[in-house]
Amino acid sequence: MDHANLVAIDVHTHAEVSCWNPFDNYGEEYDRAADKYFRSNRRPTIAETIEYYRKIKVGLVMFTVDSESNLGRRRIPNEEIAQAARENSDMMMCFASIDPHKGKMGAREAERLIKEEGVKGFKFHPTVQGYHPYDKMAWPIYEVIDAHKMPAIFHTGHSGIGSGMRCGGGLRLEYSNPIHLDDVAISFPDMQIVMAHPSFPWQDEALSVATHKPNVWIDLSGWSPKYFPKQLVQYANTLLKDRILFGSDFPLITPERWMKDFEEAGFKPEVMPGILKGNAVRLLGLA
Repeated sequence: MDHANLVAIDVHTHAEVSCWNPFDNYGEEYDRAADKYFRSNRRPTIAETIEYYRKIKVGLVMFTVDSESNLGRRRIPNEEIAQAARENSDMMMCFASIDPHKGKMGAREAERLIKEEGVKGFKFHPTVQGYHPYDKMAWPIYEVIDAHKMPAIFHTGHSGIGSGMRCGGGLRLEYSNPIHLDDVAISFPDMQIVMAHPSFPWQDEALSVATHKPNVWIDLSGWSPKYFPKQLVQYANTLLKDRILFGSDFPLITPERWMKDFEEAGFKPEVMPGILKGNAVRLLGLA
């Protein structure tokens, strides 16, 4: 990634539409509920997302979420995103997503994706994937990530997926309490753990884990900065200023809207460049 020519690096963007797989409408009720919750129904292709980010000179990390075991939904192929990242390596990276229930087969896939497809990190969503992050079934995959000293993004806090559905779509919010990552951070010290989103209603737990464990970071995706909890802004301005990352959650929030609101959210001018780009440069091994 040619970060010198980018105004920012968005570490949290989603692949929404596969151009490789045939359309799969299974579980569309989750999409409709998410559209209502986020008041957005944007579903761009990978190519459309890249075109948009290139136009605004923002780098991006893109991933899908593999929840095939828990939701029964076919994932967008990691290979599809990885190919797009290779073709746009000046401004894009691919993180892979592997359902933790795949255990050792998932570990084999992780190794292959790193060596053959050039993925640069991984994405987990405990609520949607239906597991506690500390569950030993996921450890074979973590072991691969740790051995390669790669980052892994974990969804934390409330989930817009399932919100408003009967029984929340059967998805358990408790899986995404950030305190569950404390064990993971101890057991895998070379895996850089990124806690995604303001971790409502567990923001203080997230700040505690990140302050205590130097291999834990926080990305600020999924919320407009004007709604961030005060303590999150306080820690971003002080103790955690070197481990706070810009993420939008595109297409749910656009980076343009996020960066506009960021200017007025109480962040110190001296920490803003690190949040927008400098910290991601270090996390992604670009420096």
